[in-house]
Amino acid sequence: MINWMKEAEKYKEQMIRDLEGLIAIPSLRNDAQAKEGAPFGEGPRQALDYMLTLAEKNGFDSEDVDGYAGVIRYGEGDESVGVLGHLDIVPLGEGWTKEPLSLTQENGYMFGLGVLDDKGPAMAGFYALKMLKDNHVKLNKRVLLILGCDEESGMECMDYYNEYGEVPQCGFVPDADFPATYGEKGGLHVLLQGKARTKIVKMEAGTRPNIVIGKAELEMAEWNEELQKQFDFYLQTNQLEGSVSEQGDHVILHIDGVFSHAAEPYNGVNAALHLLNFVGTAYDDAFARHTYEMLRDWQGKPLGIDQYGAYMGFLTMNTGIISLKEDGTCTITIDIRYPNDADVDQIMQGFTNACQARNYDLTPVMESDSRPLFVDPNSALVNSLMEVYRTYSGDEFSPAKTIGGGTYARKFENFVAFGPEFPNSEKTTDAFVGGPHQRDEGIKLEDLLKATAIYAAALEALTK
Repeated sequence: MINWMKEAEKYKEQMIRDLEGLIAIPSLRNDAQAKEGAPFGEGPRQALDYMLTLAEKNGFDSEDVDGYAGVIRYGEGDESVGVLGHLDIVPLGEGWTKEPLSLTQENGYMFGLGVLDDKGPAMAGFYALKMLKDNHVKLNKRVLLILGCDEESGMECMDYYNEYGEVPQCGFVPDADFPATYGEKGGLHVLLQGKARTKIVKMEAGTRPNIVIGKAELEMAEWNEELQKQFDFYLQTNQLEGSVSEQGDHVILHIDGVFSHAAEPYNGVNAALHLLNFVGTAYDDAFARHTYEMLRDWQGKPLGIDQYGAYMGFLTMNTGIISLKEDGTCTITIDIRYPNDADVDQIMQGFTNACQARNYDLTPVMESDSRPLFVDPNSALVNSLMEVYRTYSGDEFSPAKTIGGGTYARKFENFVAFGPEFPNSEKTTDAFVGGPHQRDEGIKLEDLLKATAIYAAALEALTK
């Protein structure tokens, strides 16, 4: 029996070098660059080419699925097991103390945009496959490492792959936490749209629905010494940083919050909502006040949509994008993660009722709904992955779980998320280590190597 942890250690330096090259690619979706073979722009296309070239150099059979995704194959058999990773990234954001598009090693940690979400884990999946191949492990099923290019902006890549690519019978996604994640909350995007009656001249805040707005600005026409005092007091009492700058006859109000993943909005501070709260109070602006009142709570309590699921826990809500034009045209995009036993119609009705009660200027519209993922926690897939995890981690206590984030697993039957973050990983650096969608995104090198070993052992177990 092969000790996959010892094998992973042998590949450490090579894996780091390959990951360094992948991190350097700015694989952010850019629709302005979209073309045949590169539906998400140049960056994702470059990242995909990088991995397909790496596969070719290492003697793997691979396939380019029209630039939407790539497949790297190993093994023989009629049935297949899949590993699903993604190569795209979120916008760089602000506040980084390391170069985001460079792999930085420091005190046993690696930093860089995508090193945790999801370039590092995707590379771990590749090296798990490489270790199986280099050790001539005979598999009774084929392994398909499927690498998508649009996970962060809607998973359009996997919709395309499901239609035109080979779909494995089961598998896992290295894009969450250990142990096995058998359930993912549903993902609902709600738009508030219409013409706003407000003293705000304009406001553009947020880039993606799935990121808590960490920095925000808005423009006001009226400003005086008293408003300045109120703004300073607001910042002080809420322990926020902010600024005021002149722009012609107007002023720009700026507040720094804290970026976070929308699945965990309680770990962030929404700067845009704070600005609306200030304007609503200081200017007696009904639109700003009502918007803040309805959206301030990450559980949606003011909307009456707060719910707690038996398996997945509480519903979460994040205001991710606010776009208010000078003519009053306004769209607010809200990201909601709901448990599998929640009712989407009731959620939408909560928005409608709250808006009507306030005679609110905007109307709620459902933009999209991704249904929850739920795999039987007692299934053979979950049990096999849990056994491998316990063997290599020594963790006999952490149960299989559910999460608020959404992964590729929800696009396939009989798939679960599986690592790479360990529940009991001890932080061994004084430096800030950011999570997904945060500044200074990082992962402990030891943890990534252990995840690689677990993935190799898991694939060996699932292909028997």
